[in-house]
Amino acid sequence: MSWQHWITAGGNAVKRALPGYCAFCLSPLRGGDSWCSACFDQLPWNWPACSRCGDEITDSRQALCGHCVTKWPAFDTAHVALRYQSPINALVRDFKFNARPRAGMLLCELMMASLPTPSFEALVPVPMTPERARERGFNQAQWLATELGQRSGLAVFEVQRTRQGPSQRRLNRQARFANLTGAFMVKTPPPAHVAIVDDVVTTGATAHALALALRRAGAQRVEVWAAARTPLVVD
Repeated sequence: MSWQHWITAGGNAVKRALPGYCAFCLSPLRGGDSWCSACFDQLPWNWPACSRCGDEITDSRQALCGHCVTKWPAFDTAHVALRYQSPINALVRDFKFNARPRAGMLLCELMMASLPTPSFEALVPVPMTPERARERGFNQAQWLATELGQRSGLAVFEVQRTRQGPSQRRLNRQARFANLTGAFMVKTPPPAHVAIVDDVVTTGATAHALALALRRAGAQRVEVWAAARTPLVVD
C-alpha cells in the first residue's frame, strides 16, 4: 500500500470523526448537519416493512410479516427506519465494537430524524448483565437511550438482566426466543407507555422477552425504537 493511500485513509478517518463533513461521502457541509441530502436519500431505508415488528417484507401491500400473522410479539410496534446494510452496518459496528462516540451520535440523529414526536413516556435500554458489560466495556443500548433521552426530554427506565445466556448470533429464530425466556427482571412498576431502545433488531426475540417482563410489571403499551433492522430472517 502506497504512502499516498495511507495519508488519504488517515484523512478520511479524521473527517468521519469530526463534524463539518458528510458522515457517508465525506463532502464538506454547511451548518450543523451530519450528512448531505443526497446520501440521506440513498440510505437503506426499511421499506416495505411489517407494521408490527419492522421486519422486511417483499410486498408493499402487506401490513404484517408472516411471523406476526402467525403470532404477535409482546411489543405493540417497532420504529426501525433503516436496514442493517451498507453504510449503516459499518456505522453500527464502529459504535458497538469500537465505542466511537461520533458513530453513536450519528445513529441517535438518524433515529430522531426517522421518528415523529415520541408519544411514549420513558425509554428502556436493553440491559446487559454486569459481567457482560465489563467484558464489552459499555452497553450500547444504554448509551443510545441516555443520549436519546437527553435530546427528547424522556426519562430512562432501568431494567435488570438476570442472565446473559449464549450469544444470539449463531442461534436460529426459535432458539433465540427460547434463549431469552425469563432473562429480564423489572423491580419497580414502569410507566404505562414505554419504548425499548436497542441498536439492532434481528428476530425481535430480545425485545419480545423484555416486553413480556415490562407488561407483567404493569406497562400497558410497549414499543421498540432501534437504529437498524437486519434483513429478513426466515428460520
